[in-house]
Amino acid sequence: MSLQKQLVLLIRLLQQVGHCNPGIDTGILLIVLLVHFCLCCIFTFEMAEEILLIAGVAIAVLFIFRIYVRGAQCKSKAKLHGKTVIVTGSNTGIGRETAVDLARRGARVILACRSQVRGEVAVAIVQRESGSKNVVFMQLDLASLKSVRSFAETFLKTERRLDILINNAGVYMQGTTDDGLGLMFGVNHLGHFLLTNLLLDRLKECVPSRIVTVSSYLHNYGNLDFDTLRTHKEFGVGESPGSVFWIYAHSKLCNVLFTHELAKKLQGTNVTCYSLHPGAVNSDLSRNLNKMSRRLLKPIAALFFKDVEAGAQTTLHCAVQEGIESLSGRYFSNCAVQKVKAKAQDDAVAKKLWEVSETLCGLS
Repeated sequence: MSLQKQLVLLIRLLQQVGHCNPGIDTGILLIVLLVHFCLCCIFTFEMAEEILLIAGVAIAVLFIFRIYVRGAQCKSKAKLHGKTVIVTGSNTGIGRETAVDLARRGARVILACRSQVRGEVAVAIVQRESGSKNVVFMQLDLASLKSVRSFAETFLKTERRLDILINNAGVYMQGTTDDGLGLMFGVNHLGHFLLTNLLLDRLKECVPSRIVTVSSYLHNYGNLDFDTLRTHKEFGVGESPGSVFWIYAHSKLCNVLFTHELAKKLQGTNVTCYSLHPGAVNSDLSRNLNKMSRRLLKPIAALFFKDVEAGAQTTLHCAVQEGIESLSGRYFSNCAVQKVKAKAQDDAVAKKLWEVSETLCGLS
């Protein structure tokens, strides 16, 4: 069989393996392909030693690169027996991976998700992967303030403790919430703002406790124009890919400023809070992109993005790592505290965002 035909067959085989085993690291598949190609070259070309050397270097570089992409790992071995955790948006992606790790540590984990069907499927997956049966689903639609209030009411009636609240859910698409607000502002910020405030008293009863909010490096590109919010019920307008990007960035800046202001209000309570960038993660967040964009992103994400296990590490670090209490209100990335730009720690803007959010939620 010719080398060309062998490569075509191998590529098809690897595609089938990747399709049947979506958890397998694409980098490993590429290494297998590269090794096979090089071995074929050894017996096909005269310069076998040179080709083998090049192949070896390429494999080593790819292996090191994948380690770099994975980033730092949460080092804490903390056990969470007797603790209760809420993880929003935990039916998929880094939220579900976070839930698996926390359940494995012994926590009672509440999967707070919009879809009951997907949420119940996620419960079965988390229970199986963690080996814990102490995982339950509770319905929460962050695009509806009524749903947020209903979730909080049900939770407070049925659960005695809340030790860690992880505001993980997020959307990257235009739309409108049930309350007439921009979808990304409503889900990524306002729904979590209301949820956190409704559960604060329970968190204070279970100190030491933590609030972890998943933001993004893209908060650096955000700016909060309150006149635009007042007029359009969102911090931006437009349906173009560029407009969606900027609006998402604005919502992620809200996450960082919310955490900054929240830390001030929690001083002396022994409740601490953190925001974070999980890294570029090959997760389900891109599900709302158009078909062409998803196709273009898929090979890039496979090589250059973290898998969901690696993407959950900074969330876990902020949730369980010992000794970071003095860093309440700070922003983390790669399991370490990071400096932020002035606009991400602007006291006046953070305070105004809080006050506007209170009004929109009916808390003031």
